[in-house]
Amino acid sequence: MEVLRLKPQELVTKSSRRSPLILRMVILLFSMICGLYIFSFCIDQTNLFTQININPLRIQTIDRRNRPCRNTSIQEHDIPFVHFPNPHTFSRQECACNPVRYFAIISMQRSGSGWFETLLNSHMNLSSNGEIFGPRNRRNNVSVIFDTLDRVYNLDWLSSSAKNECSAAVGFKWMLNQGLMEFHEDIADYFNRRGVNVIFLFRRNILRRMVSLIANAYDKDAKLLNGTHKSHVHSPHEAQVLAKYKPALNITVLVSHLRGTEQMVARALERFKSTRHIVLYYEDIVTNQTKLVDVQEFLKLPRRNLTSLQVKIHSGPLQTQIDNFEDVRKLLKGTSYEKYISTDYRL
Repeated sequence: MEVLRLKPQELVTKSSRRSPLILRMVILLFSMICGLYIFSFCIDQTNLFTQININPLRIQTIDRRNRPCRNTSIQEHDIPFVHFPNPHTFSRQECACNPVRYFAIISMQRSGSGWFETLLNSHMNLSSNGEIFGPRNRRNNVSVIFDTLDRVYNLDWLSSSAKNECSAAVGFKWMLNQGLMEFHEDIADYFNRRGVNVIFLFRRNILRRMVSLIANAYDKDAKLLNGTHKSHVHSPHEAQVLAKYKPALNITVLVSHLRGTEQMVARALERFKSTRHIVLYYEDIVTNQTKLVDVQEFLKLPRRNLTSLQVKIHSGPLQTQIDNFEDVRKLLKGTSYEKYISTDYRL
């Protein structure tokens, strides 16, 4: 049988000569339609950016300070006491959503509040700004007081104690005689409304406080340390120099002064009892370091070892610090104030 053999080129069907021309025209038309669509889309987008005043080529930055902060680890009963300040004087940057707790140390002069504040400020996450209501112009009326408080709690109060944008607790010291008792109703309402934690710090032995108060007032004029007055010292030598002065107490008014101090403390505790607070005594902190742990837990801070460079001035027994000690002892014998001598603590 004879096999039919065909050459490969004979198997190719001959196409029309007009086919390539038609194909090219179809491709060209399709390309024009696509080009017109893309062009019209770009025009629409340009008009959109123009209407909303946005430059499509400019990199948009995100303001972290204005973003809402949510922390699911905060318990519901703690929400009123957790804040996210937005200071005007600086940016908290990556710490913008780190919660901050507000506090106020309520105390009396010569009750250990200066020493206590240095202990707190040794914590890397806490800033206590000192006795900010010392100047009278900051406590003339409630409006001035509130303006000052707002600056402190908004982290806009700049002092040597201010840490950084990542502070977890911010506050200050407030003495009872610095407008606190005069405007107590408005201030207590502010504390409750703003979620301020109150730390009461007093002395159990108010007779020792009186000795310290009189000695400090004397040194303001005498300036025993090379012509310089110091309310707090940082060396044993300076403490010994100041402790050499032994005041004579006025026994005529001593009992009434002690009674007045007790009453003032009681009134403060009563008038601010509606706030979230903790009550501390200087002597307890000196003899029991767990009290500092209680404070850190109260402010929900990570526990740290708190330290201070201050040195106690009047550290000896009361009979070595009062010039007319025997007269004082006889006066207080049989009274409720005798305990300040008979149960005097030792350091």
